Amino acid sequence: MQILITHGTLARTRVLHFNRWQLAGMLIGLVAVLTLLSGTVYHFVFLKAAREGWPVVSQIVRLVVRDEFAQRDRFMRENLDAMAGKVGEMQAKLVKLEAMGDRVSGLAGVKIDELRQMSRPAAAASSAQGGPYVPPQAANLEQLRGIVEALDQSTDQSTDMFTMIESRLLESRLRALMIPNSAPVVGPVGSGFGFRTDPFTSRAALHTGLDFPADVGTKILAAAGGVVLLTETHPAYGNMVEVDHGNGLVTRYAHASKLMVRAGDIVKRGQLIAEVGNTGRSTGPHLHFEVLVDGVPQDPAKFLAGGDAAQTAAARGGRTRR
Repeated sequence: MQILITHGTLARTRVLHFNRWQLAGMLIGLVAVLTLLSGTVYHFVFLKAAREGWPVVSQIVRLVVRDEFAQRDRFMRENLDAMAGKVGEMQAKLVKLEAMGDRVSGLAGVKIDELRQMSRPAAAASSAQGGPYVPPQAANLEQLRGIVEALDQSTDQSTDMFTMIESRLLESRLRALMIPNSAPVVGPVGSGFGFRTDPFTSRAALHTGLDFPADVGTKILAAAGGVVLLTETHPAYGNMVEVDHGNGLVTRYAHASKLMVRAGDIVKRGQLIAEVGNTGRSTGPHLHFEVLVDGVPQDPAKFLAGGDAAQTAAARGGRTRR
């Protein structure tokens, strides 16, 4: 690019040569000067006009500033609405967590009030203290949003953890309810499990259960919850009831005078299922109580005492009955 400069006093015309880089630099410099000039005009003219109330310029400035404030207020309002929605969701999740904590603590046998007292920080001991004072810095909107999102994620993880713990505790509690560890008859135990002299043949024979001597008509209660497997009259057991507790665990109640349940009934722990009698191969009124695991007789005393056999049966969770 060439620029010709002519003047009457000059003997000849001056020619200035500019390449494209020089033109670009000049253009950038011109834009910078105009920007600086506009900022100076805005600062010294428009702000002064707004403060002193110039007739036309002050109204223009007010319109511009009002529009900026309106946009800023709209932006803040939208963000505050979003933050309020997040806070509402977190409050609902915290209420759900508190209710779930009450249920879990009840299943675990822990009082929620004791946990709350333990979680409270202990009062600081009266001792010498000191150090520089560093005031906390106010968090901006982005930091608050990050804190809320982190808390939201933490509550989701805590909810999942509580749900899993509640499921495991409920599973353990149900499994414990299915273990026959409640005495079927209130009273002393007569003949125990193991070899003894048979009262009819006077020979050594295996006694496969526990005998509970009691008067005819004494209540026989289910040792655990389950489903009535069968009710029948057996030549040796007399009137008997079998209750299936799952995982191959069955209890048998024999020599009853009267049966109160039928096959297929669902019974709870401590529910009346029969009455003591003297039916079948029996020398007197009593309850013959057996515990069978996969059809093999076990010592009921270990179950009633909550011993190793009961713990072994509880550990069979998920095993199907053969």
